[in-house]
Amino acid sequence: MPATRRTILKGLMASAAMGATAGAMTGAASAQPAPAPLTRTIPATGEAIPAVGLGTWITFNVGDDPVLRDECAAVMEAFFAGGGAMIDSSPMYGSSQAVTGYGLARLGQPAALFSAEKVWISSPAAGPAQMEESRRRWGVPRFDLMQVHNLLSWEAHLDTLAAMKAEGRIRYTGITTSEGRRHDLFERVMDTRRPDFIQITYNPVDREAEDRILPLAAERGIAVIVNRPFRQGELTRRLGPRPLLDWAAEVGAVSWAQLILKHILAHPAVTVAIPATTRVDHVRENLAAASGPLPDAALRRRIADHIASL
Repeated sequence: MPATRRTILKGLMASAAMGATAGAMTGAASAQPAPAPLTRTIPATGEAIPAVGLGTWITFNVGDDPVLRDECAAVMEAFFAGGGAMIDSSPMYGSSQAVTGYGLARLGQPAALFSAEKVWISSPAAGPAQMEESRRRWGVPRFDLMQVHNLLSWEAHLDTLAAMKAEGRIRYTGITTSEGRRHDLFERVMDTRRPDFIQITYNPVDREAEDRILPLAAERGIAVIVNRPFRQGELTRRLGPRPLLDWAAEVGAVSWAQLILKHILAHPAVTVAIPATTRVDHVRENLAAASGPLPDAALRRRIADHIASL
């Protein structure tokens, strides 16, 4: 019987739950060092990538302020030291691209970097120039991933990205959306154009992607990047004063941020979550969410239901 989106996703869910249980049992059985951060496989190639990345929306838009630029560089230093790889930015994000480039230069262009950028311009003819300017701001020889931001002029831009990939000027292609917008069109593009990556909003409160987008990504073999995991900090600010319930310890979560990230990463279609932050302690906390067990399907529902009730 041919596989459907739901049967594929159920199989992935079962595998993820078994892996989480096995990790918990191993930790209980022996006093081993903390497990390595979780990696996920990019379906298009089989390449492994750390499951927690770094977003730059708002947080890296600090202009030319030397103190704030150095703070962003310190966040990047902690990110790479903790095993991170993917950094995501966009021409839409003000000075974030240049600040990312500043940090990369300060750190000697870390080899672990997985650079994720976007083309965001209505004129398809102007796309290549914008992407080249982005590359110059980052100071990288090429981008690992180039995404069509919010599906702006997506048909022509995806043609351009396909040609760039064939020429070796980028490694992967992608499309993005946020806050649950344009999912119908998003699904059509996934079906007809098969990008290597999609980027969507997904967290315990914003779960629209569970209905069609995540199952389709699993079926089509498309990697998934999750943006706005904390709703630009609204979730963690709202939950922060409330005590973390005892069952969070079942998956090793010591903060609401970690519990939210573990909920997201436990969905087997998710490849990378990209929380943004201005603080070194927060980037370390986020990376630590990818260590240890992840919640099974029942605990994921419990997490989502509890957060929605607060």
